[in-house]
This record gives sequence, structure tokens and C-alpha cells, in this order.
Amino acid sequence: MMEQLSNAWKNVLDRKGFDYGLPIDISTHGAAIDRLITTLHYFMALLFIGWGIYLVYCLVRFRDREGHQADVSEKHFGVPKYLEMGIVIFEACLLVFFSYPVWAKLKTDFPDRANSLVVRVVAEQFAWNIHYPGRDGKFGKTSIDLIDGTNPVGLDREDADAKDDIVTINQLVVPVGKPVIVELSAKDVIHGFFLPVARVKHDAIPGMTFPLWFETKEVGEFQIACAQLCGVGHYKMMGQFLVKTPEDFEQWHLDEEKALTE
Repeated sequence: MMEQLSNAWKNVLDRKGFDYGLPIDISTHGAAIDRLITTLHYFMALLFIGWGIYLVYCLVRFRDREGHQADVSEKHFGVPKYLEMGIVIFEACLLVFFSYPVWAKLKTDFPDRANSLVVRVVAEQFAWNIHYPGRDGKFGKTSIDLIDGTNPVGLDREDADAKDDIVTINQLVVPVGKPVIVELSAKDVIHGFFLPVARVKHDAIPGMTFPLWFETKEVGEFQIACAQLCGVGHYKMMGQFLVKTPEDFEQWHLDEEKALTE
């Protein structure tokens, strides 16, 4: 398991799709996010260089010299003030015209559940529990009283809708080219559900369920990471993110269902 995860993560790092070292993008919405990150990097580089030049100028121009007396009049503060106002306006434009449209598009383009793979992801210290509905497309009943070491989501197998449900630990398997809706929640503390190659990151908060979605365009073995410091075992809270062809996903589903009856 650890060797597979290590190889998957090495695969991600080796295949850079972006000059700043981001993992490859296998999602249908990731290009817009990468463009935003690119814009922010250029802007921050410009700020760094600009303020650096201004700092050197101030150190030289206003250094302590014999025969010179400090001038504290307001005339020295005009240019910096206008520069700061321009930066504030530019940052507001980044938020309104760049960041918000990306977020809003993901919200307004939320796929139809009937045409998507819907899974429940329940985070805990220190694992990702993935709950798939069976062939009926219905999630079985769950109860907090049934949660134990062998039943991490508290699934009631006596319920008719739960008999064919699949539960995996640290393994999210999805078909390529099909929208995936994740119902994200947590048992204990705040976790950060993070799929770097799918450009998905969202906090999992106890007592709340957050719907999010993504769609992949490339098969492969990747990684689930936790983006929140969730405790002493945070470093080992990682799992497999497997994107399969529709045929391979169907075979995987059949194999998991068969294992339920054995």
C-alpha cells in the first residue's frame, strides 16, 4: 500500500503540467484554476520586485548623511499612497473578475445526480472512508451506534438499500469522463479533502455535509491528501485516488459486490 502511494505521488510530481511545479491537471475545470494561480504568481512577483526596488531606493535616498536633515513633510508619501490604492483595486479585480467566476461556475454547473457517480467521503483521524451506493443508486441507512473498527461509516447492513453498498478505506475509485459528486463530512475534527491532480480541495467539518464535484479526463493512480493539520497522525492520512476506464471501473464494482457475498 505505502509503496503504491509512493509510486503514485512520484508519478504526479514527475509529470508537471505547469512551470511552477504544480501536479498535472486531469480535471475538466482545472485549467481555469491554473490560469488564476499563474496570474497571482506574476502579480506577486511584480509586487516583490517593485517593493524591493523601492526599498533600495529609500535606503539610498534617505540614508543618514552629514549636513542633511530629515524632511517629514507629506510630499514624500504621495507615490506610495497611489501605488497602494492601485494594488487594492487590482486585488479587488482579481477577486471579482478572476476568482469569483471560477467558484461560481463550479456551483452553477453542478451536475445532475442521475448522470453522476455519487459517493460519500467521511474523514476521521486518520483515514478516508468512502461509501458507494449499490446498483440501486441508493445509500443504505447509517447510524452512529453502528460505527466500529470494521464498520467505519456505521452502515446498517440489515437495511435493504445497504446490502449492496460498498465501503472502502483510503481508496477512491472513479470512472474517467463521468462527473463525480462527493458528499463530504467528518467524524471528529476538521480535515482537508485534497485531490491535487483534480484541483479539488475542501474542508471536512464534523456535523456538516458539503457537496462538491469534479470530472476527470485521464486515467491513472494518484493520491488523496489531507490539507489540514488534523492531529499527530496527519502525516499518514493519505489514500489512493484511482481513475479507471468505464470498463475497468465496472469490473472493479462487480468485484467489490462479489466480495460482499463471500
